[in-house]
Amino acid sequence: MLASASSAAVASSSFLPRPKPKPHLLKRLASALTPPSPLSPSTGADADADQDPTPLFLRPPAHPVPAPCLAAFRRRAAALVPPSAPHLHRHLRWLLADAAHDPDADPALLRAPLGDLEALWLRHVRDRRPFQYVVGNEHWRDLVVAVREGVLIPRPETEAVVEMVGRVEGFEAGWWADLGTGSGAIAVAVARMLGPEGRVFATDVSEVAIEVARLNVQRYEMQDKVQIRHGSWFEPLEDLKGKLMGVISNPPYIPTDDLPGLQPEVGWHEPKLALDGGKDGLDHLLHLCEGLSSVLKPGGFFVFETNGNKQSEFLVDFLSTKWDSSFHDVEAVLDFADIKRFVTGYRR
Repeated sequence: MLASASSAAVASSSFLPRPKPKPHLLKRLASALTPPSPLSPSTGADADADQDPTPLFLRPPAHPVPAPCLAAFRRRAAALVPPSAPHLHRHLRWLLADAAHDPDADPALLRAPLGDLEALWLRHVRDRRPFQYVVGNEHWRDLVVAVREGVLIPRPETEAVVEMVGRVEGFEAGWWADLGTGSGAIAVAVARMLGPEGRVFATDVSEVAIEVARLNVQRYEMQDKVQIRHGSWFEPLEDLKGKLMGVISNPPYIPTDDLPGLQPEVGWHEPKLALDGGKDGLDHLLHLCEGLSSVLKPGGFFVFETNGNKQSEFLVDFLSTKWDSSFHDVEAVLDFADIKRFVTGYRR
């Protein structure tokens, strides 16, 4: 089981929300070292740096490093940043903020040995390992969500589903399902808005996701509000048929043939299980549509995230024709980039 943090740690200044990187900053960069490869396994110091599954930002600051040594690390790390990727200098500042109790102290107390930090930084620059996996968290809404390999990193556009839930009349007292919860970010965010009777039932088929989701639920002390269940989509919810006020899901929706073209930070490192939506990207979305009517109570709300315009339009048409007797007010909803990113509707 991963280590947990106290509420005070969650609220500390080290974990204040950071500006979200723009999508264009993740474009392909030219490595200052050897060319990156998705097939290169971690070896030596790289492998040692990954031995502790505890997210870096939650480890105790137990490794004193003299200020001159930390300054030398800063210089070495900065020297690895190619001119085409200036945003990595910002990542370096964030890495030190998460890794050090006080980066300006002498000695500085680090959450990992300095050699491990060097190995982590090297993998970020050379192998395009997502920065969120390096530090073990993503700043999402007002949360600092623990993540690690095997769990999809929460995206900024997905924050909108929480706002949609908050606009449903009487949502505070309802029972909600977050299907394919991943890190548990949606489940925790919704749970924090609910009243005493409200609950979230979060499911995932991945054991790694279940472990990380439980960690995030514990960190935000939502154990009384969120129940984590291991299993595929609706399978763990047999006892909740016809009882749910809402169903939320951000399922895999990338067409299989599009996976090789994903940026390396995504395609090489994030779990295929959370990305691959089958031939047209619709396999899981259609399965969710087919199962909705059995779990939602009359008037119940649903929201799914999709790959964008074509998928959303197809699903709106599918639900409005084949399932017209079961749902109403089915529509595609725009994200902040004016893409039809979500499909929403209500149970009759």
